[in-house]
Amino acid sequence: MEKLVISGPTSLKGEVEISGAKNAAVAILPAALLIDGVCTISNLPNISDVKLSCEILEALGAKIKWIDANTIEVDSRNITTTQAPLNLTSQFRASYYIIGAMLSRMGAVQVAMPGGCQLGARPIDQHIKGFEALGAEVVVEKGLINAKADKLIGGSVYMDIVSVGATINVMLSAVLAEGTTIIENAAKEPHIVDVANFLNTMGADIRGAGTDIIKINGVEKLTGDATYSVVPDQIEAGTFMLAAIASKGDVLIKNCITKHLESITRKIIEVGGQIEDFGDSLRVWCDERPKHATIKTLPYPGFPTDLQPQMGVVLSLADGTSIINESIWDSRFQYTDELNKMGAKINAQGTRAFFEGVDHLEGAPVYSTDLRAGAALIIAGLVAEGETEIYNLEHIDRGYENIEEKFRNLGAKIKRVEE
Repeated sequence: MEKLVISGPTSLKGEVEISGAKNAAVAILPAALLIDGVCTISNLPNISDVKLSCEILEALGAKIKWIDANTIEVDSRNITTTQAPLNLTSQFRASYYIIGAMLSRMGAVQVAMPGGCQLGARPIDQHIKGFEALGAEVVVEKGLINAKADKLIGGSVYMDIVSVGATINVMLSAVLAEGTTIIENAAKEPHIVDVANFLNTMGADIRGAGTDIIKINGVEKLTGDATYSVVPDQIEAGTFMLAAIASKGDVLIKNCITKHLESITRKIIEVGGQIEDFGDSLRVWCDERPKHATIKTLPYPGFPTDLQPQMGVVLSLADGTSIINESIWDSRFQYTDELNKMGAKINAQGTRAFFEGVDHLEGAPVYSTDLRAGAALIIAGLVAEGETEIYNLEHIDRGYENIEEKFRNLGAKIKRVEE
């Protein structure tokens, strides 16, 4: 069993290069199945979810060639099966993007119900509603999703709730459908725009991504033969921004799109941090104890749920009592039990948590309960007095590339060891 061992406290200083966006990459890779040709995807984060996605594509008949650690060539000209490997698709949530892509390309698909971090119920009713609106038949039974369509016809899809996954999946299924599809009340996250840009580069006709109405004019085929670079990861950037604040450090965040980080930037300033915007990089620093704040997670452009645990570490050290209201995932506060082991005073009640700020945290053995909780525990270990041991690293490895090396370059005393 591997664990991270962190000796603190450390004030982070230096610069860090942000990798490609995990949430974009795991949607763009299934989208490559739509292409009757060869495409090259660069700036992929070298993480376990990306490698798993590539395994699924290969099992379906695509050929993957790694050009370097962050660039692959995908040849989807010869898809050989519509049955995705159940042992792989059941391991992470983004596997459901296979449904939209394969329905559009092959007219049929079978995948397992999505897995991933245990953050609460993961209903796919909005996905199914969208597929059925385009003429597909979807059956869910015994943990399997079977979808088929003799022919997909463009239609109007209204999302009852703002869903990133359903927005992308319906977009994928509509790209090769006959006619025009309109998605209303669509999610607006940057990685939705990135998936649309990728598909448009390959010959799709998608308009309005990034707004709440997306229009897709179906095309006969996508041909590829182009190179696409994945957008920088706003969540990784936000993680290092909040680590700088929690540690009273001074960090230059390089290779980021600052527009995507405005909700985090506002809250950092509110708690007493300082930010200098250089367009494609941000300097983030703090030389005082953070102030208390109230946070509510919301779909983009609101404060992202994927940065809620990291902000929780900051608020656990803040002066006064803070409140976080979680409106996306009903089990996102599992990490607070681990922070309390380190001396935090957090009272989580359903979708709300109260943070009574403490002077410092103490190192302790803790367990990562999900991807972003793992990132939060690393930040907590960096600022805690003494030694912190973090277990269940498989969660962290799903979404962060070379995370301990990046923190070491900022002065952290962190190492991965085999126990």
